[in-house]
Amino acid sequence: MANLIEVVSLQQAGVEIFSSLTEAQLRNRVEPEKGVFIVESPKVIRVALDAGYTPVALLCERRHITGDAADIIQRCGDIPVYTGSRELLGSLTGYVLTRGVLCAMRRPLEKDLRSVVDGKRRVVVIDGVVDTTNIGAIFRSAAALGIDAVLLTRNACDPLNRRAVRVSMGSVFLVPWTWLDDYATLRELGFKTAAMALTDDSLSIDDERLLTEERLAIVMGTEGDGLPRETIAGADYVVRIPMQHGVDSLNVAAAAAVAFWQLRAR
Repeated sequence: MANLIEVVSLQQAGVEIFSSLTEAQLRNRVEPEKGVFIVESPKVIRVALDAGYTPVALLCERRHITGDAADIIQRCGDIPVYTGSRELLGSLTGYVLTRGVLCAMRRPLEKDLRSVVDGKRRVVVIDGVVDTTNIGAIFRSAAALGIDAVLLTRNACDPLNRRAVRVSMGSVFLVPWTWLDDYATLRELGFKTAAMALTDDSLSIDDERLLTEERLAIVMGTEGDGLPRETIAGADYVVRIPMQHGVDSLNVAAAAAVAFWQLRAR
């Protein structure tokens, strides 16, 4: 039976998880096992539940309790379901709820890099990308285009950021991912690195040498400055996407999709 709780105040105990806590506070680096993240919209919540993530609480517009969120509430057992009008919940969160439902979920513990890439042939490294929309889009392309795992440098955006999760349409729950501290570890595990960057001696993305690599890590850089010089200098390959009409670069999410399709394992 659903544990319905009517929200009557913006300061009501229990709803701070959806309102006043920052992304950093939700993540809880001090006690990772207590960290949570927010999933938005019924469709994405269902993907997370199907992937085995544990719900902690729901925030649901009253009209969706017997509508779009009915099956989700049933699947979530007796966790708190905070409910109220669209206007009140919008004031609480500071934004209009997508399809009227948010779910707070228990954050998984960080995965070991070696276990994530074990047996994998194509991975992407997201180096320093901080835009949540781009992170979500890269994950969605990775899931759709056959990338086996996603690795992120510590200065990249958290994939479990609410907006990144929503833009990915739940793909962050489908593709294994973890954090990368040292490119040397990838090389120890047999990966060659392909840094996507414009240099005088960069290879075209359709170069046959890239396709013959058994294990390849595709490295994508930041939206503005691209990859750090040391990352480019240390890569096994520097790769460019040929372009026309004087266009020198693509948005990182668009470039990632092109790279994933062309360099996928055959």
